[in-house]
Amino acid sequence: MPLKTHVDESPSLNLTPMIDVVFILIIFFMVGTKFTELERKIGLKVPEVAQGGPLTAAPEQRVVSVFRDGHVTLDHQNVTLDELTRRLIASRDQYRDLGVLIRGDAETIFQRVAEVLNACKQAGIGQLGISVRITPERG
Repeated sequence: MPLKTHVDESPSLNLTPMIDVVFILIIFFMVGTKFTELERKIGLKVPEVAQGGPLTAAPEQRVVSVFRDGHVTLDHQNVTLDELTRRLIASRDQYRDLGVLIRGDAETIFQRVAEVLNACKQAGIGQLGISVRITPERG
């Protein structure tokens, strides 16, 4: 069995690679900052275009409620049928794919719901939905 005749060196931590990485990151951020300063100094006149409509996604569906007594609300605000049509036209002009959900009271006269459907049609709304509740199955 061989005996050790020399003493092993104690392990040491080599920091050279870590220092190299830190210097490279410093250089990278210094150069990147210099480029952003140059971009700010460029004297460009940005072109102008006509109003093309919003670039955001379409909003949630508008909710039209028809109550038992016949009054109509659009998103919890009382409206007449003419106001409803005007507001839906304005909303559709901003968001072409606007959807409308119609909620009618079960005991209201269906004629009022039909008038609301007609107002939506006059406003050019293509995505209509009618809210109903599913009754539980009777056994």
